[in-house]
Formats: sequence, structure tokens, C-alpha cells
Amino acid sequence: MRIVIASDKFKGSLTAAEVAEALTAGLRRAVRDVVVERVPVADGGDGTLAAALEAGYERCPVTVDGPTGEPVETAFARQGDLAVVELADASGLLRLPGAFAPLTASTIGTGQLLAAAIDAGCRDIVLGVGGSCSTEGGAGLAVGLGARILDASGRPLPPGGAALASAAALDLAPLRARLSGVRVTLASDVDNPLLGPSGAAAVYGPQKGAAPDDVAVLEKALTVWAELVAETTGRDLRAGPGAGAAGGAGFGALALLDAAMRPGVETVLSLVDFDAAVADADLVITGEGSLDEQTLHGKAPVGVAAACRRLGVPVVAVCGRTTLAPSALKSAGFAGTWALTDLEPDPARCMVDARTLLERTGEAIGDQVMPSGRLKGATAP
Repeated sequence: MRIVIASDKFKGSLTAAEVAEALTAGLRRAVRDVVVERVPVADGGDGTLAAALEAGYERCPVTVDGPTGEPVETAFARQGDLAVVELADASGLLRLPGAFAPLTASTIGTGQLLAAAIDAGCRDIVLGVGGSCSTEGGAGLAVGLGARILDASGRPLPPGGAALASAAALDLAPLRARLSGVRVTLASDVDNPLLGPSGAAAVYGPQKGAAPDDVAVLEKALTVWAELVAETTGRDLRAGPGAGAAGGAGFGALALLDAAMRPGVETVLSLVDFDAAVADADLVITGEGSLDEQTLHGKAPVGVAAACRRLGVPVVAVCGRTTLAPSALKSAGFAGTWALTDLEPDPARCMVDARTLLERTGEAIGDQVMPSGRLKGATAP
């Protein structure tokens, strides 16, 4: 029997690889001769770089400016002239040295990481966004690639979203020269616009420490930035789906890097050659920390389930907890779902003991798997 584990991370608890290790230990206790293979997946946010590296891509280390200016050791993943860049690893929440910095945090480091990949000869770039700690419309992304953003006196703006209120001129010549002959794919599961009540500042700013007054400041600054970008490029993409991704980094990628947007999980599954990995599998196990309403809108487990349904391979989900009704889980394509809270009702204990609980969950799944790979009592996908 061959089982493939294609799980995302359990955020705040275990990486995708650690989830797979724990499930494998449990499965092998229940099914002696089981063959288990792991294909860590992600949705374009944190974990995207790890998924590419796990799939055999080369790790290319780079030192860049962190979101508040401190040096950060990060990397891009490379396979031939294809590079995978993860915004979260260079400019994400996990890279903040201390408190939130909603008005001043920047994506300059992600731009520098892109520049390093291009300068190394990569001509096909996948930019995974998500988990950012900034709300600056991708301005830092552009600066990291060589663009200059100036105030009315011709002075370069300081980093961060708030400073964009003073943006008066945008020099894209160095950026355009570097991007000549380069194709950028924006991998994201966010379809919000840049501005307005469903935009980057209003929806995601508070998650990054922005108080109501900060949100108003950022909204005004992003409006100035959007006007300047439209005037400079001749294209106004502020209302486009995905412009609000990663604090507006999506807008910067779409408007300034001429990126093509593609669903994050779909992109990652393609990068790791998911179809080939599961084509002859008897069962696929996927999951993430929380299966909830957000999961249904482009998160990794649902993307895995859709691919498995297309390939005719049964798939089950594991999670820390779920708030979805059984009917919703079935409609998403899962033949079964196991939540750690079924074993340990206290969410805090679930996070602390996730590895042990996942081992028990793997054993429970193994007990339910028939020699055909089907689950006892489950219907076909």
C-alpha cells in the first residue's frame, strides 16, 4: 500500500515535514508494510520555499534587508532558470525582530531576493506572497529591484506604507532594465483589491498591528501610491483581484513587475509535480492547522483535494481543529477528516502535543484503510 502525505504546516506548531513525520510513525504502527511518501505543500505563503526545497530544488542563500531594516538570512529555491521566492521568509511576520511595525515595515528584502535570483540567471520567477507584516503596496518590492520613489523635493522616501503619502515621483528605469526578459508569476490565494473596505489596509492592516488611525493613514498613503503608479505606467490596477495581497505587494507585482497571477496552491502543486507524485497512490493525506471557512477559498488542503478528485485518488484531511460542517468537508472532496481536538479538546494542549496527537491520528487512519486504499465505509471521491 502506498500513501502520500501532502500536508501544509500546522501554523504555530509543526512544519509540513514534521506533520508528515508524525503521521508516518502512526501509519506504520497500524499498517506494517505501508509505503509512505511525503510531498509538503503550501498556498503561496509561508512554507512555499520549504515545499520547493523538499521537492529537490537547490537552496540559494541570500542576505537581505528585513522588514524593519535588520539583515535577514533567507534564500530562493532554484531549478534551472526557475526560481521560487517566498515573501514571508524575507519580509514576513516571522521576520519582525520585536513588535509590529504597521506604518514602517517594508518588502524591500523581497525585492532584493528577486534581484538576486534574476542576477543569478533565473528568468522564470514564482513569487509566493502571504504572511507579510507590511502594508506598502509593493513599494519596497520595487525599491529592492532598483526603482526609486521620491518626494516632491527629489529625496528618496523612507521605507513603509505611511511614507507613501509623500510619494511624488517614480523612477522605474533600473527596475525595467533588470526585469528585461524575466517572467514573474504571482502565487496567491487572495483576491482583494488594493483599496477600500475590502482592501489591504482595511482587511489585513489590523492583523499586522494597525490601529484604526493607522488604517486611515495607510489607506490615504496607498491611494497616493496607486495614483503615482497609474500615472507612471499608464495602467491602473488598484481594483484588480489580488492587488491587496500581502499588504498590496500583489499590486506592486502586477503593476510594476507585469506579473501574471495564479492561485497559490495550484502553483505550488505544479512546482512539486504533484500529479506524478500521487498518480499511483492508494491514499493521500492532506491537512493544515485549522480547517475553516478560509480553507474553502484557495487554501492548500482544498487544492490537494481537487487535484486528487481529478486523478481519482481518495484523500482524507487531518487538522488541529475544524469549524466546517461534515457536509462542507465532504463537498470539498475529503473522504474522511480527523481533528486533533477530537483527541484533546484543549486547543492549547493540541498545539503543544501536536506531534504525539498526529501519531495517534496516523494510527487511526491506518486502522481504517483497507488493502485497496479505500477507507472503511467511505465513498469514492
